[in-house]
Order: sequence, then C-alpha cells, then structure tokens
Amino acid sequence: MSAEKILRVIVTGRVQGVGFRYFVEREALKIGIHGWVRNRRDGNVEAVFAGTPEQVEAMLASCRKGPPASRVEKIEMADAPASELKMVLAGERFSTLPTV
Repeated sequence: MSAEKILRVIVTGRVQGVGFRYFVEREALKIGIHGWVRNRRDGNVEAVFAGTPEQVEAMLASCRKGPPASRVEKIEMADAPASELKMVLAGERFSTLPTV
C-alpha cells in the first residue's frame, strides 16, 4: 500500500456560487480520501486532500473538471503537513469548513 500523501490546493476560476465545495466533498467521499474544503474571501476555493497518491491524483482530476456550472482556471498545489487534518470536524472524514 502506498504511503499517505497530503496536499493543499487552491482552485481558481468560477468556483464559488456553483456548488464547487459540495462537489469536492462528494467526490472526496466517493474516492475515499479525507481532508477539508472551504471558500476563501478572494474568490478561490482551498482544500486539503489526504490519501494514497493515486487517490489524491483522482481527486485532482475531479477538481480540474468541477461541477457543470464551474470553470476551473488554475489549481495550485503544495505538500501539506499532517496538522492540516486537525481541521476536519469531529466524526467526519471530509469537512466543508467556513469561509476564511
């Protein structure tokens, strides 16, 4: 089994007001990764994905596509520390967090 990969992503484009966060949460649960997603006041969506490298890559592919009304222009990625996963709400595998 592959080691866990933890990735922070910033998705830029038409990604707010189009159900993007809920799309990300559904996809994450379907793929089996854990982490969180939230809107940012700058109009972008930020997320942390944790899982096998294959699961994280599948999640990135989903994010590039997005829900029907979205238009993803760019995804910035960086490795993230495991401490980022402390933001997941108790009892959840993947959380939608408040806007920052």
